[in-house]
Amino acid sequence: MNEDFFPKRIVCLTEETTETLYLLGEQERIVGISGFTLRPPQARKEKPKVSAFTSANIEKIIALNPDLVIGFSDIQAEIAKALIAHGITVWVNNHRSVEEIYKMIIQLGSIVGKSNEAIILVHQFRANIDKLCSDNQIKSVKPKIYFEEWFDPLITGIRWVSDLIEMAGGIDIYSERKSASLAKDRIIADNYEVVERNPDIIIASWCGKKFKKERLVARKNWDLINAVKNDFIFEIKSEIILQPGPAAISEGIEQISKIIAQWHHFHETKI
Repeated sequence: MNEDFFPKRIVCLTEETTETLYLLGEQERIVGISGFTLRPPQARKEKPKVSAFTSANIEKIIALNPDLVIGFSDIQAEIAKALIAHGITVWVNNHRSVEEIYKMIIQLGSIVGKSNEAIILVHQFRANIDKLCSDNQIKSVKPKIYFEEWFDPLITGIRWVSDLIEMAGGIDIYSERKSASLAKDRIIADNYEVVERNPDIIIASWCGKKFKKERLVARKNWDLINAVKNDFIFEIKSEIILQPGPAAISEGIEQISKIIAQWHHFHETKI
């Protein structure tokens, strides 16, 4: 296969494509990454950081002479526009569901000449999820789960998080909002609404900020929620669950599955 067909100098503006390229063994193609990249850990040591999430050092990126820059979502549209104006090829993803994460991995694999490897990787993720979640899925009773992406205002989870909750054997109490790609469309205007929906489990991931459990449980009337009463409140780090890539569909769903299994053990013991 002619290597000249594939990009040799790639800048990844978000973590998930960086992690995917490392998993495919194509990390040598990466010449720049996001400053928010934490996975894999060696990427931060090996690659220059050229962007945040909503901003980027355009001059630094141009100086790296990339033949492909990969971004994510409409939030990075202005970055993409600036780079395109300088004649740089840009690929911006808008994957929001678990199925779309799989598609992103396979598409990225084809871009770097690793189509078969990417397909195998996706099959491995699928098989691992089936194995992780099989016990929870057959339970007749499923826990209601509230996922909190931000605390002021309250923002509930994006689509891939909702997908993972349901795949892991839970019920996302805000599943009707999961298709809203913008955070502003997932705002919960009235905190008491969560009390009324009464989740059995609360999972928080405050988008890069350390979760403060004491702040959550102190909210007015939240002591009435089953999850608070039974202390079923957990944090999953945002670099694991809020990145639409390998971290979410491996470690993210593993943590959700373990939390749900713990709830089942508690529920069955209580009965």
